Amino acid sequence: MLEIRELSKVFSDADNRVVALNDISLTVCEKEVYGIVGMSGAGKSTLIRCINRLDTPNAGRVLFRGQDILTMDRRQLLSVRRKMGMIFQQFNLLMQRTVGQNVCYPLEIAGIKHTQANSRVSELLDIVGLQDKLNAYPAQLSGGQRQRVAIARALASNPEVLLCDEATSALDPMTTQSILTLLQDINRRLGITILLITHEMAVIRQVCDRVAILDDGEVVEEGTVNEVFMHTKSQAGKRLFGVLPQEARDDPGIPALRIVFDGAAAGKPIISRLSQETNVAVNILSANMNHLGGKVYGQMLIEVPKDERDTRAVVRFLTEHGLTVKEVNT
Repeated sequence: MLEIRELSKVFSDADNRVVALNDISLTVCEKEVYGIVGMSGAGKSTLIRCINRLDTPNAGRVLFRGQDILTMDRRQLLSVRRKMGMIFQQFNLLMQRTVGQNVCYPLEIAGIKHTQANSRVSELLDIVGLQDKLNAYPAQLSGGQRQRVAIARALASNPEVLLCDEATSALDPMTTQSILTLLQDINRRLGITILLITHEMAVIRQVCDRVAILDDGEVVEEGTVNEVFMHTKSQAGKRLFGVLPQEARDDPGIPALRIVFDGAAAGKPIISRLSQETNVAVNILSANMNHLGGKVYGQMLIEVPKDERDTRAVVRFLTEHGLTVKEVNT
């Protein structure tokens, strides 16, 4: 549905030249939730602004259903933008308008008849759970409610794609959870494709089917969320997935192994058995559990002795017990 091909964006002035995006290529399939994750400054927001041509890239193509957005005239671009809803981090609501009027705004611009527009507003507020806030003003709403209004407004023109730029980063954890649940419901119930930009790996884990990790303007990893979690290779991926705890970053000489396991292995005393059967002492640097695609996965980072024979014994024991083991270059 949405293809990005060899996209590059450079910001420059008389003194500086900053490469914000470098040769980005991605494909977003219809009806999936695709996440783009990266730390601050990775180029995420620049990418999403290039996708809907709020920014113009220096090179590359953005194809929507096979048509290059970057070569379209103004009329064609407006037509495509109506098929791309946009949700912003700071909501971007009109404070002097009521909730209903904010949601209705895109319909007014499109010239939709008043009766039809009001019916659509009522339908959208029902979808986002704000039926009772029709006549309220944004100042009377919580952050989560304001974002729900923004989502309803983005859905007003029946878009095929929803672009979400850090849609939950200004919200508390509980509200973030409710917004992510709403986006999942919209994706499944309405069949709308979602392209989601975030710096939070927890957001990716909860709602995304596939993910691309962006670092310093380049895609360093891409695949299903499970694949990238289980086999992350880049330093950016390791940071985002919590593979490298602070202790390992502070002491880059630590010899460490990353163990990835599914929920079935979570209750087994693997580490105690490891020490008993191999006679090798290991130190747990970090451990956590995550839900990915409806399944429970865990990861553990262990410090191992610098002796290669001991390390091989540990790896052999863990792989024989069905665990995924990767050496970590801390």
